[in-house]
Amino acid sequence: MAFLERLGNFIWNPWLLGCFLLVGLYFSVRTGFFQIFSCPLWLKTTLGSILRPRRREKSKKGLTQLQAMATALASTIGTGSIAGVAAAIFYGGPGAVFWMWISALLGMMTGCVEKILAVRYRERGENGWQGGPMCYMERGLGSRFLAVWFSASCLAASLGGGNLVQANSIAAALEASLGWNRLAVGVVLALLTGAVMLGGVGRIGRVSEGLVPCMALLFLGGGAVVLAVNARALPEALGAIVEGAFCPQAALGGGMGYTVSAAMRYGVARGVFTNEAGMGSSAIAHAAADVREPGEQGMWGIFEVFVSTVLVCGVSALVILTTGVYQPETALAAIQEGAVTSEMLGAPLSAAAFSTVLGPAGEALVTACLLLFAFTSLLGWSYFGERSLSCLLGGRRLQGVYRGVFVAAIAAGSVIDVSAVWQLADICNGLMALPNLCALLLLAPEGLELLEEWAARTSAPAVNRPKFPD
Repeated sequence: MAFLERLGNFIWNPWLLGCFLLVGLYFSVRTGFFQIFSCPLWLKTTLGSILRPRRREKSKKGLTQLQAMATALASTIGTGSIAGVAAAIFYGGPGAVFWMWISALLGMMTGCVEKILAVRYRERGENGWQGGPMCYMERGLGSRFLAVWFSASCLAASLGGGNLVQANSIAAALEASLGWNRLAVGVVLALLTGAVMLGGVGRIGRVSEGLVPCMALLFLGGGAVVLAVNARALPEALGAIVEGAFCPQAALGGGMGYTVSAAMRYGVARGVFTNEAGMGSSAIAHAAADVREPGEQGMWGIFEVFVSTVLVCGVSALVILTTGVYQPETALAAIQEGAVTSEMLGAPLSAAAFSTVLGPAGEALVTACLLLFAFTSLLGWSYFGERSLSCLLGGRRLQGVYRGVFVAAIAAGSVIDVSAVWQLADICNGLMALPNLCALLLLAPEGLELLEEWAARTSAPAVNRPKFPD
């Protein structure tokens, strides 16, 4: 356990987190901050197409664009969107939220280029399009080594953080709220997940398309009610976020306080883990989309980061900061004394915040969202693991074995101690990000050219068509 923790810290703190920011900043500068100044274009392409029925017909060649994004969001909007944000505020202070948003702003362009390259270098499979970082590493860069490195790390992550951790979160939540037996929960969950997996990516996409919007709207709707009731506290909360990002001591009135480095570390880490832009996993889902233009799919990459981190995590953070359940002095004292309890952070802190306005329904809402978030994460990661195995072995060899192991791991994860698994998941995520960030930078000229060409061909007015600087 101690070795895994040291290895995880070596991989992530702080240089790899800085790499995520620098890659996102590079793409943002090269495109003239496309995610900001071309906001109407990517919103029209994504949200606008969702609202237009004619664009929502069933795809015959793979997933629809909405299904691809929903499958990607299924893996990114997990328990970390609720519990992780609360922990980031507890350990990093309100300033962590600012850096979480900054990482999301820059990550929008990383996610955009990542999805463009995933569509550019995908290939035909038995059930439609398939691809991901392993394809643009092998076909775009000609590096089988990087493709194997990424796939092996992604396969391990699918069984660890994408499986055991999520199953454990669901079983623990139902045991705490309803007193249900954890093993029984794990068995039922394994059967449900297995039934969806048997239908392949098409069924995963359809289930995700139905569940992801519902769970996001449920959480955002509940959060909107809480924020409306506490509207007067919003300016103070936003002020604490900005001040805590640069002058945390001043925000607390001097004395014991958070540090800027702590705010950056926990904020950036939370942003990275909730949108996965740069890690490459969500690009696997986008590669299966039935779309002709790589640049168009890049807009869904921007929208995905916006929804997962800016909206879902942002609402979660503001609810905690406006309801008064988080007290920085109490948190700092507990951290210094080593007296941090599970009730002080994570899901219990989020549940307490929602309950201040919604009463017992607030805790029920958080529990329901946790269950949905964790279950859809299982579905998304099951597909990512299958694609990684296919890259390693070729074709569908051992696919049935993988599905059996994945389903069995769900039942096991519901009852075992997953503290070491969390560390292993962080390590695997970091090992996925290393080759992917390198590939994104090496293929950046092609990805940016595809984006610029697509933007120039859209029906947007000429004044809104970006011309990227050389």
